[in-house]
Amino acid sequence: MQDDSLVAAVDLGSNSFHMLIARVHGGQIQIIDRMKEMVRLAGGLQADGKLAEDAMERGIACLTRFGQRLSGMPRGSVRIVGTNTLRSARNGTQFIKRGEKAIGHPIEIIAGREEARLVFLGVAQSEVPIEGTRLVVDIGGGSTELILGQDISPSKMESVPIGCVALMRDFFEDGVFDATRLEHAKIRAELELSPYKAAYLKAGWAQALGSSGTARSLATVAKANGWGDGSITDEGLRKIHTAVLAAGSVEKLKLSGLSDDRKPVFVGGLIAMQAVFAALKIDQMLVSDGALREGLVYDWLDRSDHDDIRLATVQRLQRLFTVDIRHAERIAKTSSVLLAQVAPDWELACQPEAIDAPRYAEWLEIAARLHEIGLAVSHSGFHHHGAYIINYADMPGLTRAAQTVIASLVHTHRRKFKPQRFELIDERLQRQIIKLAVVLRLAVLLHRDRSPRAKTPKLSLKVAANNLHLTFSKGWLDARPLTVVDLELEREYLAMADIHLSFA
Repeated sequence: MQDDSLVAAVDLGSNSFHMLIARVHGGQIQIIDRMKEMVRLAGGLQADGKLAEDAMERGIACLTRFGQRLSGMPRGSVRIVGTNTLRSARNGTQFIKRGEKAIGHPIEIIAGREEARLVFLGVAQSEVPIEGTRLVVDIGGGSTELILGQDISPSKMESVPIGCVALMRDFFEDGVFDATRLEHAKIRAELELSPYKAAYLKAGWAQALGSSGTARSLATVAKANGWGDGSITDEGLRKIHTAVLAAGSVEKLKLSGLSDDRKPVFVGGLIAMQAVFAALKIDQMLVSDGALREGLVYDWLDRSDHDDIRLATVQRLQRLFTVDIRHAERIAKTSSVLLAQVAPDWELACQPEAIDAPRYAEWLEIAARLHEIGLAVSHSGFHHHGAYIINYADMPGLTRAAQTVIASLVHTHRRKFKPQRFELIDERLQRQIIKLAVVLRLAVLLHRDRSPRAKTPKLSLKVAANNLHLTFSKGWLDARPLTVVDLELEREYLAMADIHLSFA
């Protein structure tokens, strides 16, 4: 990336939407603008799992305003991510389509642990390094991220479904709170945290840090009322709790340091933080200025580390599901050879400098390395099992959209070629991903014998629109009658999708 380039990161949180614009210089970022709006998207999540129209309208209106600020930013310099509420909303795709039109840039949905990784990176880059392990707690509108790590490397990450907006919606929708309701809300939060507390307590940490609005508002209120020094303490939380109970409602809640914007979700954040303090036996927590949006920018700056994270993710899944790694490497190599031959004509070349550019080569390689992951479940229909695993696995370094693409490639690498299996992919990418799937299918077919001594055959793949022609070195096919039969069957499969294969 060139010095003085402008980049932007937008965090579509369950409570607030945040935008950060920064100038990159000498590998560092200089923040030049910030915008934040309380949208409370999670408050519009209905019993049927869909976002209410009024909540969607609030979000779209905010993105329209953000879009005006980003209007001069080139495509590829802006990264926008959605978190818990957009992960879980049944009509999240509808919101994303409308949101992309409003803001003028693509929107990604990231998994909970990927969100946690980025939060930790944003916090770590914003703080003075320490010796030992840090615990970072990020209480958002719909989820709470718990991360342990050293320096800028997280070692343990969880995303727990408790948040300030969600707790307000579930327990205090009418804005009234009493001792019983507060206790029930805290019990719910502690129950969600209970599966993780033993492992975190065993690991331990030298410093606890809170990030984002809930932590900042609690620290600000405690300090403004003489109950703290700018950090969050167990005693300070108890005093805030007493004041909240005395007020009895959002309307009557008047605390020094509490803004009008924060007031409607403040009690939910308090309960979530008290539950975290109780579960993890925290006495004091410092507050960081870094969060998800800073993590997004730093993550983009250090792509070499990001590549390492994706590689570690793939290797972890290969080990977990006992993948034949040497065979997977052969498939990946042949896939790469074929892709290089068709990329110009099939518009599958990559644009590495753009944040939002499709990463065709990377997606194909990961799919090749994981295409047999479903064999750990059963040989029968293992492509179905593999696609399911990839769709629902935690895969740090990859967005939900990337996981959907990779799962679709794995799902379609064998048997009948059904274009409807690409329907969950962004419509703008479907045509290209279908072509990518054809490349993977051919690579798998050419290595069906699984011979460890077999080298990638010398071949040429030419394409023109939906027509493909494979040419092998003289005599290669004559020595492999099974491959000829497989290619003839593949020709029939691809014809069902109006793709025409010939070979010689």
